[in-house]
Amino acid sequence: MSYLRFERALMTNLQDSLGKEILRTNRSGAYSCSTIVDCNTRKYHGLLVVPVPSLDDENHVLLSSLDCSVIQHGAEFNLGLHKYQGNNFSPNGHKYIREFDCDKVPTTIYRVGGVVLRKEVVFQHFEDRILIRYTLDDAHSATTLRFRPFLAFRSVRQFTHENAVASRAYSEVDNGIKTCMYAGYPDLFMQFSKKNEFVFQPDWYRGIEYPKEQERGYASNEDLYAPGYFEMSIRKGESIVFAASTSASKTSGLKKLFQEEVDERSPRDNFFHCLVNAAHQFHVEDKNGDAYILAGYPWFKPRARDTFISLPGLTLSIEEYEFFEAAMKTAEKGLREFMEQKPLTVKLYEIEHPDVPLWAIWAIQQYAKEAGVDKCLEKYGQLVWDILHFIKEQQHPNLTLEDNGLVKTDGKQQAVTWMNSTANGRPIVPRSGFVVEINALWYNALMFGAELASKAGKQADADRMEKVAAQAKESFVATFVNPFGYLYDYVEGDLREQSVRPNMIFPVAFDYSPLDNAQKKSIIDFCTRELLTPKGMRSLSPKSGGYNPMYVGPQTQRDYAYHQGTAWPWLFGFYMEASMKLYKRTRLSFIERQMVGYEEEMMYHCLGTLPELFDGNPPFHGRGAISFAMNVAEILRALEQLEKYKY
Repeated sequence: MSYLRFERALMTNLQDSLGKEILRTNRSGAYSCSTIVDCNTRKYHGLLVVPVPSLDDENHVLLSSLDCSVIQHGAEFNLGLHKYQGNNFSPNGHKYIREFDCDKVPTTIYRVGGVVLRKEVVFQHFEDRILIRYTLDDAHSATTLRFRPFLAFRSVRQFTHENAVASRAYSEVDNGIKTCMYAGYPDLFMQFSKKNEFVFQPDWYRGIEYPKEQERGYASNEDLYAPGYFEMSIRKGESIVFAASTSASKTSGLKKLFQEEVDERSPRDNFFHCLVNAAHQFHVEDKNGDAYILAGYPWFKPRARDTFISLPGLTLSIEEYEFFEAAMKTAEKGLREFMEQKPLTVKLYEIEHPDVPLWAIWAIQQYAKEAGVDKCLEKYGQLVWDILHFIKEQQHPNLTLEDNGLVKTDGKQQAVTWMNSTANGRPIVPRSGFVVEINALWYNALMFGAELASKAGKQADADRMEKVAAQAKESFVATFVNPFGYLYDYVEGDLREQSVRPNMIFPVAFDYSPLDNAQKKSIIDFCTRELLTPKGMRSLSPKSGGYNPMYVGPQTQRDYAYHQGTAWPWLFGFYMEASMKLYKRTRLSFIERQMVGYEEEMMYHCLGTLPELFDGNPPFHGRGAISFAMNVAEILRALEQLEKYKY
């Protein structure tokens, strides 16, 4: 039996099936996403969603959906499904679904009387092209298929509505048509592997509704344009491939192309393979050859902090060193341009945040552990030293080295750490002054820089770094360790932020820690008692003021809950690392039991991946972005470390 397989009872129950989403991506950042019953429930959903650089840096929904109908003896059975205003669903094609399987490629089997139709979907790896193969597994009489495309041609952040500007023009191409609704957009090519008849029957389908946008407090209705329909006969045992793309397809090769794409896919037949598949979805490359880590789907872009935190888990943990090096090459270009105060030529967002260069050093440190210190020194030694010099010489605009050896940042007016939610332009959690994880990163970076310098024979440089580190270590303990047994989250002047937050786990987890074992044990105990959940670590303890664990409601309400008690899986990776370093194999079974909470998520929300965050209280419902890079990365890294401790 397949790992990700759902039978008729679940598929026909919309209360269950509409909550399960499926994501297909390529290396350009384009994607295809919907629910497992092909009913779009978000404005971000679409069959072909692509970047259009000539317009902006957003993705755009070109082809929203494709309804397939089975026709026998003059009777039409539409397999599509759309939600309209007033909680009306039409044409209720989900009732014909017999099963859904997402092991290698998403596969839906429909049964209409004596007709059994199989639909399989892939997204071409290096082209903005969605491919769908329809195979007639069984039929007792002549069968015709009719396909009606629904077009949007709009940004994922907007809606389209019936208007007189939209172009109805189309041109016939090989076994299909091409069309473009608005100036500035690329042509949309819709073609089949088989000769067909296109019937021009333009119409707008009005009042289509997206319930996920309603839940989030946004507008939720739009109109979609259908230019007409394609029609063709199909024989028992025959397969027909549909292609939607921004460039013309060679229709005679579509069947072969589809099979080649299927053959390249690895099965999602267990927890680990699901995460590996999800990891590959975050790998993107632009036309300049620059490689990035996308922070998440469907609305995130490549963000600097997310890149460095995610990179080890998404590449090194699955032995894909080449992409680590490619993405780090792009990131290094951005870091150097930032440090040299030059305009950025790479699309790496938020690189100016104070912790970003220190997270870069942490990522490089993970590379050293996997690929070897000698290779790391050769590739990244100079970058590590240049970053440390940049900070030590007070060149960062928002990170200053103080006399006590710690680094200080101003986060009162702008969110500068990963806890970056804002309201009315101001940070909801204004972490400022000496921030605990930034200074843990600083100490760790100094010691790692000294390690590389010593390896390179630069002992004088190593001694200087160790001297600064020794001062930082002493000041870290004096500044952050409190009499209650945990760490202050940040300290600014006389303010010592006493909220119990997960950021104190980082100095316990890092290879170089300023804390002794007794202090580490006390911190881990606090984190276990007050922050750990089956879905990650809470961003705030229930015992602290302002605890708000439910990420629901309109945008403002969600912003205030974002880092006030919600649970984040990526933090568990560092919790696990800290626990295993301190307790070794004695915590092995406990950590393995915790992993069960993440494995069960493979069957919910977006299949085979992890969402952005979870409610901090039971039943710990998944929220936010449907697939989040840091979460996938850190659970992969945790799995890798577990294997090492086992053997």
